Amino acid sequence: MKKLIALFATTAVASTAAVGSVALSGSASVSYDDNGTSASSTSYDADMTIVGTAGGTTLTASYDMDGSSLSTTAVDMATTIGPVTIAADMFDEISGQLTASGASSSGVTSTGTAGEQVYEKNDTGVTVSLDVPIGDASVALDNSGNVILSGTWSGVTLSHTVGDTTVTSAGVALAGVDVNVTNSGGSTTWDLATTVSGVDLTLTSGQKITAAFGLAGNTMTVSSIPEVAAKSATTGNSAGTGTGGYGKRSISSVASYSTVAISRDLTSGASLTATYSTADDSLTLKAAVTF
Repeated sequence: MKKLIALFATTAVASTAAVGSVALSGSASVSYDDNGTSASSTSYDADMTIVGTAGGTTLTASYDMDGSSLSTTAVDMATTIGPVTIAADMFDEISGQLTASGASSSGVTSTGTAGEQVYEKNDTGVTVSLDVPIGDASVALDNSGNVILSGTWSGVTLSHTVGDTTVTSAGVALAGVDVNVTNSGGSTTWDLATTVSGVDLTLTSGQKITAAFGLAGNTMTVSSIPEVAAKSATTGNSAGTGTGGYGKRSISSVASYSTVAISRDLTSGASLTATYSTADDSLTLKAAVTF
């Protein structure tokens, strides 16, 4: 028998605070999931972003606040000097373990989230962009030696990166359809987005389909998520060389499922979202606010 869910009222104040050239913004949410036939659970999330500006220089720092202490999630600085723009990523975001601590005999760690990299290079760095008189093109160079060419021509936005991995992406609006295509190291992905009779539709190369109905502040979104095939772990090394690259953990198979999410903006300034998933016959209630 489905659990009886009591939803509490949520009140919040939305605001943006600024002291001198420093701006503060953030978001917070609480979710209750009945988890179908499993035990119910409650989760929390709170994030904060600080933006400091001085002349043509901006520093942006983001933090996760729902733990026992602030946890940095991003630190970026950008400055403009004439035709030159310098952007620095000063935070190394770890998506997998940097070392093979606790590795099995195959060299693949047994802990962590499925699909994560076993090894990972430091992703901090500096990108220098130069506005040059080559039509509408921009040329950039990062500290890894990658050269990035980007620009918009006849309504088509193109970006081409030459370096460790060659990446080319293109985006264009054709007859009311937004088309985005990306080729990374020979693997191509794409997505299509359009609006039909007030319904926003999105289709991706991964066969995921999303349809959003309703008006701003009162919407329903239906998604169909395709199945995921199981993948074995790949063995890599800390240098990322070889056919295995940095290596990845195994991925368990997941059957296809659908979700229905109904979202409503409340007069308190918060939003309330109820999401039903056929993956585990669960209903999740989420109250959130941004400031």
